[in-house]
Amino acid sequence: MTALISVAQAQDFITQHTRRSGTESVPLAQACGRVLAASIRAERDQPPYDRVMMDGIAIRAGHARSFQQTGTQQAGMPALKLEYGDTCLAAMTGAVLPEGADTVIPIERLVPMETGYTLQDDYTPEPGQFIHRRGTDCHAGDILLEPGSRLNAPALAVLAANGVSQVEVMALPRVAIISTGDELVPVSGPVRDWEIRRSNEQAIAGALTSRGLTQCNIFWVGDDMDATVALLERALATHDVLVLSGGVSMGAFDHVPAALARLGVERVFHKIAQRPGKPMWFGTDSHGRRVFALPGNPVSALTCCVRYVVPSLLASLGLESAPRTAMLDAPADRIATLARFVPVRLQHDALGVTHATPVPVPTS
Repeated sequence: MTALISVAQAQDFITQHTRRSGTESVPLAQACGRVLAASIRAERDQPPYDRVMMDGIAIRAGHARSFQQTGTQQAGMPALKLEYGDTCLAAMTGAVLPEGADTVIPIERLVPMETGYTLQDDYTPEPGQFIHRRGTDCHAGDILLEPGSRLNAPALAVLAANGVSQVEVMALPRVAIISTGDELVPVSGPVRDWEIRRSNEQAIAGALTSRGLTQCNIFWVGDDMDATVALLERALATHDVLVLSGGVSMGAFDHVPAALARLGVERVFHKIAQRPGKPMWFGTDSHGRRVFALPGNPVSALTCCVRYVVPSLLASLGLESAPRTAMLDAPADRIATLARFVPVRLQHDALGVTHATPVPVPTS
């Protein structure tokens, strides 16, 4: 009889057999949610010029309060030259600060005249105001994004602003999700009294894709040894990771461990001292492909997926699976010889504390 290992031991074994994914280059439009594989440096100073921050006029600071307008500095045009004297240039937000100007007066503090502007009586400008100086955000060559960053909306803006149209990211593991069992039927179509619909594959796929692990393909095989071997052989040839549900217990039709052995997948462990999910199996082949064979019970399968499969796949991308904590509001029955994963109902109080109320269940 195989000795049970602890949850911590199971996690350690899986970690020892988890390899980093390779990298690939993807178009910027396809990079959302991916994990950056290379540093991103500033293409140039940002802003790349002294930038006007308010619609108004650009002047030389001094004692004048009325200004003759000599032109308009629009965004997207080269810097104009401000003439000497009590002159100004109309300046638009985002425009280059005109040459010779050192202060911007917002339009709200100006009184229009026939050929220019005068300052409101109660307004005194500060020299240098409303100018976003060149390089105050960053300098050319500064590191803006580090490897391991998950590319969200602000990160995509940084990439675009620095001319990165092709992004080097961690390659997503190709995952085969395989349901086993003659009793399983598709989601659509009829279901007889002795059959159940294939829900595990959808739960597992959801647990992966919701975390950015989107390269998933779903398969099913019945309780037949030869068919199981054939499907697993095809899946191993085209995927990096296999996640199975069902067929790993001690029944006469639980063919998965023997089928994997026939294909040269070496068992690392079988059975964990936990409930639910005790029958879980894990192994690797000579190419480093990981196989997670989860129990067929829906709660057991999803528990093992979230506890072991998800952290391993995220680790291959250089990410950590962030734990969540909650305050247990009532006692949960313990099992002396097993780690117990307890279903709970979560609620959030006014202070932002998450409370967990155990939900008694008769079985897994």
